[in-house]
Amino acid sequence: MAEENQVDNAQEKSPEFAIQRIYTKDVSFETPNSPSIFQAEWKPEIKLDIDTRSAKLGDNTYEVILSVTVTATVEDKVAFLAEVQQAGIFTIGNLSEAQIAHTIGAFCPTTLFPYARETVSSLVNRGSFPQFNLTPVNFDALYASYVQQRAAQEAAPASTETH
Repeated sequence: MAEENQVDNAQEKSPEFAIQRIYTKDVSFETPNSPSIFQAEWKPEIKLDIDTRSAKLGDNTYEVILSVTVTATVEDKVAFLAEVQQAGIFTIGNLSEAQIAHTIGAFCPTTLFPYARETVSSLVNRGSFPQFNLTPVNFDALYASYVQQRAAQEAAPASTETH
């Protein structure tokens, strides 16, 4: 009986992570300056915007959404704009609040990124533009930077005005 309790306690304490579902929440692709953009020399400037957000759906269940926006401009004209919201439903449990925040802020986006990357690549290809692959993103570093910025903001003394 004592051994069964030890096994039950060990199972309750082990970290829990599971992918319930990965899906595309929203997709948009625009070529506002076509067909004239196809006649310009292809030397694009690429702008990449990445954002994440999350929502708690229930006990230990979270939706994480990775938003990727790629804007290619040629001679100050938008060649294409690709927007992808790649989402997932994850079970995350038996972790501290800091570990859950890290999992949601870094591990889940790392899991979602290859799907978003493939979708962006496919959209650009179907728009008849040259092959385009997003470089890998270090979400751990981005999350660490975010945590540092938050800590610095909280540590900064509140401004006091005297009249």
